[in-house]
Amino acid sequence: MDTEFYRIKRLPPYVFEEVNRMKAQARAAGEDIIDFGMGNPDNPTPPHIVAKLVEAAQNPRAHRYSSSRGVPGLRKALANYYGRRFGVTLDQDKECIVTLGSKEGLANLAMAISAPGDTVLVPNPSYPMHAFGFIIAGANVRSVPIGPGFDFFAGLDRAYRHSVPAPIALIVSFPANPTAMTVNLDFYKEVVDFAKKRNMWIISDLAYSEIYFDGNPPPSILQVPGARDVAIEFTSLSKTYNMPGWRIGFGAGNAKLVGALARVKSYLDYGAFTPIQVAATAALNGPQDCVEEIRAMYKSRRDVLVQGLTQAGWNIPNPSASMFCWAPIPERYADLGSVEFSKLLLREAKVAVAPGIGFGEYGDNFVRLAFVENEHRTRQAVKSIKRLLSSPSNLPQEDQKAVAHG
Repeated sequence: MDTEFYRIKRLPPYVFEEVNRMKAQARAAGEDIIDFGMGNPDNPTPPHIVAKLVEAAQNPRAHRYSSSRGVPGLRKALANYYGRRFGVTLDQDKECIVTLGSKEGLANLAMAISAPGDTVLVPNPSYPMHAFGFIIAGANVRSVPIGPGFDFFAGLDRAYRHSVPAPIALIVSFPANPTAMTVNLDFYKEVVDFAKKRNMWIISDLAYSEIYFDGNPPPSILQVPGARDVAIEFTSLSKTYNMPGWRIGFGAGNAKLVGALARVKSYLDYGAFTPIQVAATAALNGPQDCVEEIRAMYKSRRDVLVQGLTQAGWNIPNPSASMFCWAPIPERYADLGSVEFSKLLLREAKVAVAPGIGFGEYGDNFVRLAFVENEHRTRQAVKSIKRLLSSPSNLPQEDQKAVAHG
């Protein structure tokens, strides 16, 4: 049957696929590829969290269906976390929900609140799910340029005025993936004021709330007085506790949005495996020295990578948060664009990065590097990249020909 499915037609080809295919081929040929491409934590989950999972899994009753909203103990732990960390008081029954990672929460909320033809404002570049969750749901996305050289609020106002119908929601995410951009509470106050005046929802992604390096913990939008009138915020244990494969995240904030997400989820899943939720509760309620150790590890890796590449002649802004650096393509390679430059790094330096265009068209002058290789391998990568950058010709011969022939 030659049928084109509606939602599949709305998804463009996966822009990372070409680089991923090259990476797989190189590894199959026995090459050692140092991979900064995917933000996939490489260290183990803290032992006390794993121990709690094992303990809970030994209870036969824990293997029954769970709750799509999340077990009460975990929702209480989330509310307590917001109280400790942000000074925000949440109702664990009405304003908290457990998700299968923040990605699932974002996607199912998009299904819950948008209809075909609705418009949503999304920063560009941004984490792909911010846009494609709504695209899959049938809505339209209007980009708001963000990053160096852009006035976000001027772009936000322009995007709103030129959207028909008027947008129903705005996505924000800081510390940002991929740009590592951070904001303060004054920024969030302006966002809340903008949304309230225009009857819009705000969806905040705070997945990197605990990965910061300058002593200034990133704020939550829910700290803004009245934010819960319009905002929901998603968080995750993936990066904070090295638990990416466990798929545990949360939504918190506006009770109507939390309720809409809960209703959709009640049709789609029975919640995460109960022992995982019990272990997640132990993570939030237990000793937090492991979080400080994870944060220190990312800072050390950041310093080795950014300082090393800067000394090698690649000037990269030093991120104050997240597990990424957002690197402008060196001027001599700027004409290549992010996909071809990523392929060049893979082929010549045996280093994998994420092409910036995968996060939106305004990212095509950048690549993203994740701090997911240890310091020894990071130094190896820096040496390989330095050799490439210091090569006598601006480009390897085959790339010179490609550029010359357009």
